[in-house]
Amino acid sequence: MEIKQLSLGALGTNCYVIHNNNNNALIVDPGDSFEEIAKYVNERNLKPIAILLTHAHFDHIGAVDDVRNAYNIKVYLHAVEHPWLRDPQLNGSSYFGISKPIILKEADGALTEGLLNIGDFQMEVLHTPGHSPGSVSFYFRKDHFVVAGDTLFQGSIGRTDLPGGHHQQLLSHIKNKLLALPLKTIVYPGHGSKTSIEQEKTTNPFLIGL
Repeated sequence: MEIKQLSLGALGTNCYVIHNNNNNALIVDPGDSFEEIAKYVNERNLKPIAILLTHAHFDHIGAVDDVRNAYNIKVYLHAVEHPWLRDPQLNGSSYFGISKPIILKEADGALTEGLLNIGDFQMEVLHTPGHSPGSVSFYFRKDHFVVAGDTLFQGSIGRTDLPGGHHQQLLSHIKNKLLALPLKTIVYPGHGSKTSIEQEKTTNPFLIGL
């Protein structure tokens, strides 16, 4: 398994292209710059089979329809945020200075907590609300990494001052679901550099003492 981090858009949102030995690929959080995503996919002759969204804030969904249409693949998102794709007020694109509000087609599949198989990929969906009500993390147990969206960052945690945010809920889910993962688990966040559960458990000032 290989995971490619692409920092896209004005906010440097991390899009991840996760691909395996069969050249199948999952695209997580295509927030902007379809051309950059397509360049990586095409250079490596990858076959995208699905789009996974950690949540539906504007900076994580901007290129969703471009990717979906180019590769004719499905979009998966937690059910509580399905309306956000069509609503610029909910996804935030109407009030963050975005030149064109983001209005997308509906998601194709609803994510729920538990084991998820898509093609030849297997992962665990962890519902980790707090940054937003439908935030999820994707845990690849066999490959020892988790894609955490805007729930957990290197040395920080997700903001909770946006609609549907809840600080104590965020801390509770980080503690009970992410920090419960093996210490060597690599964390791929929605912004910034990768980290590990061990590093965040021992050095993250928001988490010490949890």
